[in-house]
Amino acid sequence: MAYDNRVAVLYGVKDLRVESRPTPEPGPGELLVEVRSVGVCGSDVHYYEHGRIGHYVVEQPLVLGHEASGVVVAAGPGADASRVGERVALEPGVPCGRCAQCRTGHYNLCPDVRFFATPPIDGAFARYVTINQEFAHRVPDSLDDDEAALIEPLSVGVWASWRAGLRGGERVLVTGAGPIGLVAAQVARAFGAAEVIVTDVNPRRLALAAELGATSVIDLTRESVPADVGATVLLECSGVPRALVDGIVALAPAGTAVAVGMGPSADAVVPLQLIQNREINLTGTFRYANTYPSAIAMAATGRVQLRPLVTGRFDLDHAEDALTAGSSDPSAIKTVVRPQE
Repeated sequence: MAYDNRVAVLYGVKDLRVESRPTPEPGPGELLVEVRSVGVCGSDVHYYEHGRIGHYVVEQPLVLGHEASGVVVAAGPGADASRVGERVALEPGVPCGRCAQCRTGHYNLCPDVRFFATPPIDGAFARYVTINQEFAHRVPDSLDDDEAALIEPLSVGVWASWRAGLRGGERVLVTGAGPIGLVAAQVARAFGAAEVIVTDVNPRRLALAAELGATSVIDLTRESVPADVGATVLLECSGVPRALVDGIVALAPAGTAVAVGMGPSADAVVPLQLIQNREINLTGTFRYANTYPSAIAMAATGRVQLRPLVTGRFDLDHAEDALTAGSSDPSAIKTVVRPQE
């Protein structure tokens, strides 16, 4: 199969190179996908800038990118050949399907998951990738390629609301108005939250949060989160340890705190006595499971808007510019790489 498979490969800290590789052959049950759009995630930036995230270390050349969409161009043995030509959003983590976590529906916690752009598994800054057909989700034509790629971060927002147990009527505090915070706030509103309060230090992001449905915003450079805000749910999306503490303090008794953002530190101190005295429920999230159909439906019906999040588009030769856009432009929110351009 003669395709030109150009890829952007991280060889070391701030050493990204574009090169040609053989086009991957889809194995049993796999599809070959022509990648159309890849969102740049904070994890991609962290690998680029530091070469590691926690115990995941870039020890060999690594293709970055895990928020991807594309078009199916071939099917491997046993895969559904009728899917050729189908537009898909790629769920980037393929679990083993055999372990206790997989068998009980918690496949996001599979210890043997193969997740795009997590060392040593290559990602989607490439013209072509292969993936198990069950993790290539059909998207309607009402979603463009960039929106289809952003089903991945939207899934993080959906999972956060599921973990919070949102049923409608809640007062939700979202700390951090990055891409995850912006989708989490929209999902909370779509799930029926009565109020959604978003905090950040970036006025541009706060303005967008308000445009996308937040009922109020708080600029933390000017004011603090009121301790009596009475939030019943905290979705902490910044990864800043202080934000988690302040958010928990702002929760009403019997509230729920969900740690979504992942900062560089492995540890954080929480107000344990307050958690006990108010019977606060504190939980974390790790990626997502079974969220893609819901996320696609929410985006396709307009209950969540993804297009306004995209602030920059780059071809593969300028993938490094996409990775550095956030540090050079404070108005940047989500950049995407388009490998076919």
